[in-house]
Amino acid sequence: MSTTSPLPLAGCTIALNEHVAEAVERLCADAATLGLKISTLDGGVRLVDAGIEAPGSVAAGLRIAEICMGGLGEATLVPGSDWPTQVQVRSSMPVLACLGSQYAGWSLAASKEETGGKKFFALGSGPARALAAKEPLYAELGWRDQGARGVLVLEVDRPPPAVVVDKILRDCALAPEALTIVLTPTRSAAGTTQVVARVLEVALHKAHELHFALADIVDGVGWAPLPAPHPDAVEAMGRTNDAILYGGRVQLSVRGSDDAARLLALALPSRGSRDYGKSFAETFREAGFDFYKIDPALFAPAEVWVSNLDSGRSWHAGATNPGLLETLWLEARA
Repeated sequence: MSTTSPLPLAGCTIALNEHVAEAVERLCADAATLGLKISTLDGGVRLVDAGIEAPGSVAAGLRIAEICMGGLGEATLVPGSDWPTQVQVRSSMPVLACLGSQYAGWSLAASKEETGGKKFFALGSGPARALAAKEPLYAELGWRDQGARGVLVLEVDRPPPAVVVDKILRDCALAPEALTIVLTPTRSAAGTTQVVARVLEVALHKAHELHFALADIVDGVGWAPLPAPHPDAVEAMGRTNDAILYGGRVQLSVRGSDDAARLLALALPSRGSRDYGKSFAETFREAGFDFYKIDPALFAPAEVWVSNLDSGRSWHAGATNPGLLETLWLEARA
């Protein structure tokens, strides 16, 4: 779509994990008021439980979302029109904040034999991803982080086994006492909130899949309705995805050609997917609980605006589907 350098973060000197370290310390210091439980593993790794045994909170989810963006984004609650509460996310460095940090792209798995019990799988997100830089995405971005501290977010309902913790430490080249792992089960208030706060990241990832020049994306803001958490893990994941796919709205500010900006706007919305129109939980079950069998075009916000700062022109495409969300989330209207 555009011809700018394919290495959008080449030359970036921000030490992301160091940049966000103070916010991590504040999160832990405020554990009592945020409903968190802080513990330390035998080796010294710090765990932040935001919804497994601890109650967690929406406030914690917002703070965790900002940490997940490396401190380069803001996550707040704002009133909604079709649903009472929305999460608003904004970043003036969206490629680094969303793709370099927030995107859940680091696969961490362990077999039953390795754990001595149940197999374990999680996708790691947050700044420590950039220390390990195991994903091909980092070569495409032209950047990786360096630092003596790291924080990783896992959307899991149990702590990671020792073999996974050891892998994180090894790949990130961190001492145990320098690593913080935040645990956010999606069925919790904090987990639901921090996933819905990925609405902007979902748009950035879709733009990357569409081969838009990421270096041309200079600002972004997104909104998505915040549903109540669901106690069932699949339904909880379904709700957070539905919030973005059917209720998410994003505005991207870009530079470059008008043709590229217009094509991006037209291609971004989720309604272009063959799987559009039913709950994500249903789609996931029909796919045999295999994400790779779901049409990748579905993973996108419902409605987008793309504004070209070089020409002053804007394009709009897609639409939210509040009626569908109401049927999925609301038991009855009084």
